[in-house]
Amino acid sequence: MAVSPALRAERTRIHDELLAEHTLMRRGATLVTASLSALADGRPVDVRTLVGTARWLIEFVHGQRASESELLWPVLRELFPGPVAELEGTAVEREALDAELYTLARAVDAIAAREVTGGRGEVLVVVGEAAMTGLPSAIRVLSILNRNLDEEEPVLLELFPRVPDREVPRLRSAIVHGGPRTGPHLVFGLLEDPDRVPGRTALLGSFPASVRWLRPVFLARYRSTKRALGVPL
Repeated sequence: MAVSPALRAERTRIHDELLAEHTLMRRGATLVTASLSALADGRPVDVRTLVGTARWLIEFVHGQRASESELLWPVLRELFPGPVAELEGTAVEREALDAELYTLARAVDAIAAREVTGGRGEVLVVVGEAAMTGLPSAIRVLSILNRNLDEEEPVLLELFPRVPDREVPRLRSAIVHGGPRTGPHLVFGLLEDPDRVPGRTALLGSFPASVRWLRPVFLARYRSTKRALGVPL
């Protein structure tokens, strides 16, 4: 039976789209880590921008990894039990990632609370202390993410072309489900900074046209956000 053009298009998109989501997590974690480092060093950082960006990252990573665990990996495990079994050790890594995200979230909450409620002189000291607490967790989040994704992506590159046609829509829906739901300025910016991600077009294709048309606005806001985070453009 001939494969429809739509199905062929879905098959070619799933790998690039997932890699784009992975790159968003890697770059987002790098951005938050750099901003926490700047704050801990006493460099100028807009704390509210840091808090909002870190919370976006935590929510996105939690959602994306949960979607993969619940929707993506069960499909692949059913189809390719052998290769997927070799990655089962990453379950321990996922638990470690959840623990570090929780620690990072608590540090970010502390920064937010103290920035709002303290006196100005006290705030600078206490927020800096909270940044020092959150920075090691942010570094570990980035390290675990990179290690996990470096192990997973070559396996996915091998398996996706072998997925039966009937399963392609189910696999694609799992990937779409794990995409970012908020922070379009961060999504557009991180997909292009420092260079364009190969799966950028595929990922942005799932956004409404009205959102894609606002790309210049979101990119300008991203640059402003990066400056506020104390990270060089």
